[in-house]
Amino acid sequence: MKALITRPVAMMIVVFARALTAVRAIWPETGLPAGQCVYFANHSSHGDFILIWSVLPPWMRVKTRPVAGAEYWLATSLKRFIGCDVFNAVLIERDREKRTGDPIARMAETLDAGSSLILFPEGTRNETDEPILPFKSGLYNLATLRPDIDLAPVWIDNLNRVMPKGEIVPIPLICTVTFGDALRLRPDESREAFLARTSAALLSLSPKITGAAE
Repeated sequence: MKALITRPVAMMIVVFARALTAVRAIWPETGLPAGQCVYFANHSSHGDFILIWSVLPPWMRVKTRPVAGAEYWLATSLKRFIGCDVFNAVLIERDREKRTGDPIARMAETLDAGSSLILFPEGTRNETDEPILPFKSGLYNLATLRPDIDLAPVWIDNLNRVMPKGEIVPIPLICTVTFGDALRLRPDESREAFLARTSAALLSLSPKITGAAE
């Protein structure tokens, strides 16, 4: 019964996100990911995972779950419905004292169940002038537990300008979601080296960085 409600709502959100942002997916030359993976992306808006989710083909979308902050998506009944029922998000309590389990273990179990994940390794929204914040250890810890899972960097461009901080009415702008080639944890790779490599892979997809390099 619930599916009769959530599926139309999900489609409405996809249509709205696409209409508002004219979002365009840019895939690597290797094409769509062949199978299950963890999409790790830059984070500047609460709508980031919605934009990634909206550009995935339907057969990939139904098997992809965003990892999101429980304190935000459980704050109201509407947010709970969207986060839990529509997106089937893996909700993580950021306050360590309120946690009832290991968030990395939960992500690993979600992968074991056959789902892909959308993950934001910065750990919080970037509201600074820096292109990205330093990565937290979560992506490395997850890759250590599941080293055979592909990790695909995803750069979201312009969404923070669609809904600037403090504004209520969105500003229509063209957004892009750029997917990079998947990578994996290397044997004996240190946490510092892995986070530096994945951070660089994500940053290399930014039009501002690639444009400056040219």
